Amino acid sequence: MEQRISIERLEQAINIFGSFDENIRLLEKEFDVTVVNREGELRVCGEAENTMLAAKAIQALLTLSSRGETIGEQNVRYVVGLVRSGREEQVRELTGDVLCISAKGRPVKPKTIGQKEYIASVLHNTVTIGVGPAGTGKTYLAVAAAVQAFRDKQVNRIILTRPAVEAGERLGFLPGDLQSKVDPYLRPLYDALFDMLGAETYQKYLERGNIEVAPLAYMRGRTLDDSFIILDEAQNTSREQMKMFLTRLGFGSKIVITGDVTQIDLPDGKPSGLKEAMRVLKNVEGIGICQLTNADVVRHVMVQRIVEAYERYEAGKAGSRGSEAVRESGRGEKFRKNKRG
Repeated sequence: MEQRISIERLEQAINIFGSFDENIRLLEKEFDVTVVNREGELRVCGEAENTMLAAKAIQALLTLSSRGETIGEQNVRYVVGLVRSGREEQVRELTGDVLCISAKGRPVKPKTIGQKEYIASVLHNTVTIGVGPAGTGKTYLAVAAAVQAFRDKQVNRIILTRPAVEAGERLGFLPGDLQSKVDPYLRPLYDALFDMLGAETYQKYLERGNIEVAPLAYMRGRTLDDSFIILDEAQNTSREQMKMFLTRLGFGSKIVITGDVTQIDLPDGKPSGLKEAMRVLKNVEGIGICQLTNADVVRHVMVQRIVEAYERYEAGKAGSRGSEAVRESGRGEKFRKNKRG
């Protein structure tokens, strides 16, 4: 079967094909089709169903291209996923919404439907909890929203914090004073701010007190007015820390809490404050809870594969534990019957 798709401008074809035709090669591999560009149209050939799906993917990529999006591997893989789940029409929702302009002039915007819903929650709620695996843009997009709110004078300060929980390492063995010891834990927040503001502007605002990057322990006893506050790595907060942090909220402020409940570094048996907050606050007005998935991973494709591999592994472990529990229960019942006999 063959389907033909008209291309209005040569630039669109170049964008769709990508550097060294890498985008089209990826589409051909995913759907087992061939795609050629002839006489101002793309010709898709293959099995009927595969050809239809590939054509839908190309149309969706053309929609992105027509709105000024540069097409790369991440776009192609995401569109392929949407097409396979019958949601290719949702691509139209991804066009346009620029959240912030970075220091280098690059527009920062949501790249997936999940990210778009996350940002919508951040913009419309006083408190947003964003939970998802590594690479879904939770922290980066929250910092972008904070910088834009600051530029628009909606807030006077940006406050970024995370718990300094040790992931198999000891703070005491790090050199330097307390600030030097906690800086490595705050590095991802610094990196996002540098990208949005540039190092020089960041330093200026830091000296003026408009930006504060500090461990969560520094928040105790404060009331934070007219501030955009981001708590990162919140899965490593205790119940008490989470409650303490949430009650720092002052007038004219907004809070974003981000975390990944599969990467908890708390001591064994200690409950995560993030998990509890998601249960306690799920129906509270003004609080949005967004759960991003591996479909929203926008880093290297290997990150998505790694996340999926760990999910399968954990699911397998849970299944084997359940089977073991059933076997143990059966042994116990047999023992009780023998004893009664």
